[in-house]
Amino acid sequence: MKPTVMIVEDEPSLVTMLRYNLEKEGYQVTEAGDGEEAMTVANETTPDAVILDWMLPRMSGIEVCRQLRRKAETRNVPIIMLTARSEETDKVRGLNVGADDYLTKPFSMPELVARVRALLRRTKPSQSKGQLTFGDIVLDLDAHRVSRGGKYIHLGPTEFRLLQYLMERPGTVFSREELLNGVWGPDIYVEPRTVDVHIRRLRKALNIEESVDVIRTVRAAGYALDLSGDQAA
Repeated sequence: MKPTVMIVEDEPSLVTMLRYNLEKEGYQVTEAGDGEEAMTVANETTPDAVILDWMLPRMSGIEVCRQLRRKAETRNVPIIMLTARSEETDKVRGLNVGADDYLTKPFSMPELVARVRALLRRTKPSQSKGQLTFGDIVLDLDAHRVSRGGKYIHLGPTEFRLLQYLMERPGTVFSREELLNGVWGPDIYVEPRTVDVHIRRLRKALNIEESVDVIRTVRAAGYALDLSGDQAA
């Protein structure tokens, strides 16, 4: 069975684009144009994931999220909120009512699809195909291989884990401390600057034949997987 993603959005052009990209990735798609319709659709067919706009007619995305979390059938369904709001307080509010992830408009469609895939992999591991993709990069978890543009890339074990960690949450900026805890583990002491060394190795391995640098460096913050990557490490 294909996973079902419910799109709750009142902009028809965005719904069309979302549907096209999700169906291309093999998902089934249901739609709702307002908050009340979203609850009706969710009652009729429980989705495996929800893409939920913040600003909706008849019932806000925040309230839809809250009600989905109250229902036993949808309590654990992953929810990604879409919004034009970029204030941190709005993001915190969305996450506090039960959203699993958050994207600010305008957003990258490949990034959204990657986040849907990552959330489904965590909640429904049986639906995983054993690989992560981002742009032209494919990380095969079963074969422990990485390719870019169809060409094999050799990575050491630490660089492989680092890439996997970044690919599971594309677009998210991770501090060195977060990467150390997530990749090396909280009980292992490693100098924070060690992250920089492995980021440089990973970047060098991935950047083959004039490829776009997908690792973005955020000054004084950390690193993210992003199609508009910064060359500095």
